[in-house]
Amino acid sequence: MNAMKLPLLTDAERATYEWQLWVDGFGEEGQRKLKASSVLISRCGGLGGLVAYELAAAGVGKLVLAHGGILKLSDLNRQLLQTHDHVGKPRIESIVRRLRELNPHIEIVSVGENASPANADRLVAMADVVVDAAPLFTERLALNDAAVRQRKPMVECAMFALEGYVTTILPGQTPCLRCLYPETPPTWKREFPVFGAVSGAVGCIGATEAIKLLSGLGRPLAGELLTMDLGTMQFRKYGVRRDPRCPSCGDTP
Repeated sequence: MNAMKLPLLTDAERATYEWQLWVDGFGEEGQRKLKASSVLISRCGGLGGLVAYELAAAGVGKLVLAHGGILKLSDLNRQLLQTHDHVGKPRIESIVRRLRELNPHIEIVSVGENASPANADRLVAMADVVVDAAPLFTERLALNDAAVRQRKPMVECAMFALEGYVTTILPGQTPCLRCLYPETPPTWKREFPVFGAVSGAVGCIGATEAIKLLSGLGRPLAGELLTMDLGTMQFRKYGVRRDPRCPSCGDTP
């Protein structure tokens, strides 16, 4: 986007984001890029909720939030956009309320349903960047395929127990999720061991990836998988190869 067409910052916005404007290579132009941008976050629970919170704090202009279901007590160890008094009510209501309390100046589009093959194209079409934090591979693959079709960058975030995984998919340039996982991992289930601190750590890294993509700051994890073992504090990066036979991004129609 041409810098001349970027929205201007108000005095209040300059004051709010002052400390991040000091980051080398970001500055006011980077902030204006964030203000002009939109991000879809699929599932705003323990992981995606922290992505949404950090992007709202950073001043991303529009957040599209897809999250269904009713809040349960067992959600509260990690879903920091929820509160005890909201148990039994739709999760999306509390998510929107908490984000608007943090930053009333951004636009929030709430979708009270989870991503699926039926709605993934519609959801992806509403944003510049996709952040996938869904617990089920049916949701993840639906978002992946829609992002590839629409040439939208997607930040892929996942965690299990004390482990975390983040990669960034640039359609037409990098491997997609189906290249990384040709078959659904057999151990991947709806319910799994989780500490809120671990999902939050992964979510903050995913939010950083989205900020980098939107502003041009730094170098994203394009074609690389970052793995984290927070039990031993070991971080590794692995190169990922694109599969030319991939049914989503491969060379064969």
